[in-house]
Amino acid sequence: MDPYTLDRDGLAALLERFGERAAPSYRVRQIRRWLARGVDDGAEMTDLPATLRAQLVEAFDPSPRVLRESTADAGLTRKVLLECGGPGGEAVESVLMLYPRSRRATVCISTQAGCALGCPFCATGQAGFRRQLGLGEILHQVTVMQRLLARGVGVTDAPDHVTNVVFMGMGEPLANLEPTIAAVRWLTGRPEEGEGFGLSARSVTVSTVGLVPGIRRLQGLGLPITLAVSLHAPNDALRDDLVPVNRQHPLADLLAACRDYVAATSRRLTFEYVLIEDINAGGDDARKLAELIRGGFPDGPVPHVNLIPMNATPAVPWRAPPTAAQRAFAAVLEGAGIPATLRRNRGTAIDAACGQLYADYALSSGRTLPAAEGAAQRLEAVAATRPAPLGRKP
Repeated sequence: MDPYTLDRDGLAALLERFGERAAPSYRVRQIRRWLARGVDDGAEMTDLPATLRAQLVEAFDPSPRVLRESTADAGLTRKVLLECGGPGGEAVESVLMLYPRSRRATVCISTQAGCALGCPFCATGQAGFRRQLGLGEILHQVTVMQRLLARGVGVTDAPDHVTNVVFMGMGEPLANLEPTIAAVRWLTGRPEEGEGFGLSARSVTVSTVGLVPGIRRLQGLGLPITLAVSLHAPNDALRDDLVPVNRQHPLADLLAACRDYVAATSRRLTFEYVLIEDINAGGDDARKLAELIRGGFPDGPVPHVNLIPMNATPAVPWRAPPTAAQRAFAAVLEGAGIPATLRRNRGTAIDAACGQLYADYALSSGRTLPAAEGAAQRLEAVAATRPAPLGRKP
């Protein structure tokens, strides 16, 4: 069983099965405190009796094994490949990004093995979907990085613990909603009470392509976590191809859910927008995006827009626009009073950048999903009729 899914009563029932009747509530607190420190291997719970430790080893799921670790950006970016579910199980990737100046250590975690949503510019979506990750499999991506930092990573001024967690790895977090919510609660719970890892809710970001029911569930948590919405297009026609789930949750419904989230949490929203040359990065696209955001948030705080230059993947022929075009796009938004940041890509050398996580699946052969191929063909046809992009003469 996954120990992180056991509440206090469930853990007490397990201990009774083991014949642990002496002060069971005390034992429950001991085990929960170990779990709050990221230790779920019974053998490492050294203040428990040896017999009980052995029983917990048999009862609990094995910790995911580290299959591979890669580094880039002079050690500031590290990608870890974990084996979930024991030998022959799914391989899942997560990324550690260090920011020494601000003393931040951010872990980008996955919630699914692969992804079913098929966005044509994303490597994970091209690889397809295999299964949902359990709560422990999600949390272990954080604890593995925590141990790595505690040992030291050879980077000056790097913190010795995880400070931020972003649900932006493989998969759609809100398509695996209950484990995602449970993971948020564990991350932000109080470790001294055995309830969590002690992160501030404001240091946790959940990213979604726009699953409206899931956004409304997050809104009801009462936690001021940051919501990041992958927008990628300024209108429904283009977004239907770039983010296929838009056909079920069009922009009007999505923006309404986003407004309600901001009103309920008092947290500024972030929109993610991948810049793809000749597809969504022209001057007209920037102006329409500014109109969409301004019209969608007339009263509350204006969302921040994170502009992400397209990261190359083996199965997609698209690329990022020139740097001048990226800056011009950002300038249009800023001129409209919308804060925008051009994200500096990290981890591209080890396929750890946004949209690149795929863990050496079939994508490495260049195969694409049929839906993604169709979207690419339609958008290539549209691109041929578009005006010259920003920052470049016709």
